Amino acid sequence: MRIVITGGFGFLGRQVVDALLERRTLCGAAIDRLVLADRFVPAEATVASDPLVDVVQGDLHERLDEIFTQPVDVLIHLASAVSSECEADFDLGMSANLDTTRALLDAARAQSAAGGPTPRVVFSSSVAVYGSDPALPLPPVVSESTLPTPQSSYGTQKRVCEQLVAEYTRRGFVDGRVARLMTVSVRPGKPNAAASGFLSGIIREPLAGLPAICPVSPGLRVALASPRRTVEGILCIAEAGRGSGPGQLEGGLPVNLPALTVTVAEMLDTLRRVAGDAVADRVTLSPDPAVEAIVGSWPAAFDNARATALGLRPDASFESVVRAYVEDHPEAVRSADLPAAGAIGGRRID
Repeated sequence: MRIVITGGFGFLGRQVVDALLERRTLCGAAIDRLVLADRFVPAEATVASDPLVDVVQGDLHERLDEIFTQPVDVLIHLASAVSSECEADFDLGMSANLDTTRALLDAARAQSAAGGPTPRVVFSSSVAVYGSDPALPLPPVVSESTLPTPQSSYGTQKRVCEQLVAEYTRRGFVDGRVARLMTVSVRPGKPNAAASGFLSGIIREPLAGLPAICPVSPGLRVALASPRRTVEGILCIAEAGRGSGPGQLEGGLPVNLPALTVTVAEMLDTLRRVAGDAVADRVTLSPDPAVEAIVGSWPAAFDNARATALGLRPDASFESVVRAYVEDHPEAVRSADLPAAGAIGGRRID
C-alpha cells in the first residue's frame, strides 16, 4: 500500500506519520511506501530517513506528477492555509485550499481513469464550515445534518472542498471521506497563524515559562479535541468500510470528529488547578474583536452520534488534555515553578 500525506511535515501530518510508522499497516494491509508531501521539510526531520518514507518537497500543485508517478492507494490531505491567513489574503486561501484540492482530486481521478486503483481520499475539513447566519442561526447542538453557513473565507473554502470530495466520490472517481476537525488543543511547537491558535497558546506558552495573550472573552465556549483524539479520528475515517453496521461509514456525509465543549475560563481554571498560580498568571486578557468574530462564529456543542458509531469518543476532560500534553512533550514544559517540585500528569518532568 502506497500512502500519500500532504502537509506531512506540519503539526498534524507529523502526528499521523508517527502513528502510521508505529503501526506499519492501514486498512489491514502493510504500508509499502509513505510519501510525505510538503512545501517545507525541516532539517531536523529524522522521519525522512525511515526506509518506508519518501519525501516530495515543493508547491503541492506543481509536484502532482511526482506524487502520482506510482499508484496512490490512500491520500490523506492535511495541507492547507489556515484561518487568519485566509481572511487576510483571499487569493492565498483560494489557491492553497480550493485550487490545490481540486488539482489533487483531478490527479486521483486520472489515476483511476487510466486503470489504476481508485484512491481512498481523506480530506481534513474543519468546524469552521459552520457559522450563525442571521437568517439561520445555529442550533444549540450541531450535527452533520446542520446546514453549514461558514462565516470566514477559510470555512467557505473547506465547505466547497467537502462538496468536491462528495461529487468526485458520487461519480466513482475517488473513494472520498471527510473528517471535520475540531480546534486541536494543545498543539506543541510554535504558534501558527490560525485564529484559534490561542487555544493552544494560553496553555502551551505558560507551561514553557512564557507569557501568553488570550484575545477572547473568558466566557466564550469552544469545541476542542486533543492531538491524540484528532489523529485517532483521521485514521479511523481512513480505515472505515462502507456500509451501515458498527464501524462502517454510511452515506456521503462528513464526520464531525468528537468534540469536548469548554469555556476559555474553564481552560484557564484547569491550567491554574493543574500547574499552579505562577503558571496561570502568565496569561493576559487582551480582547481582539477580529479573532473573537472568527472563533465565536464556530459552534461549540456537537452531537457526536456519527463519530460514536465509528467507535470514536471525545476527550474525557480538558484536564486530561493538559496532562496528556505534558506527558507527550515534557521537553516543552518548564518544571521549576510547577507544583510538587515539577510533578504533573502523574510524573516528574524536570
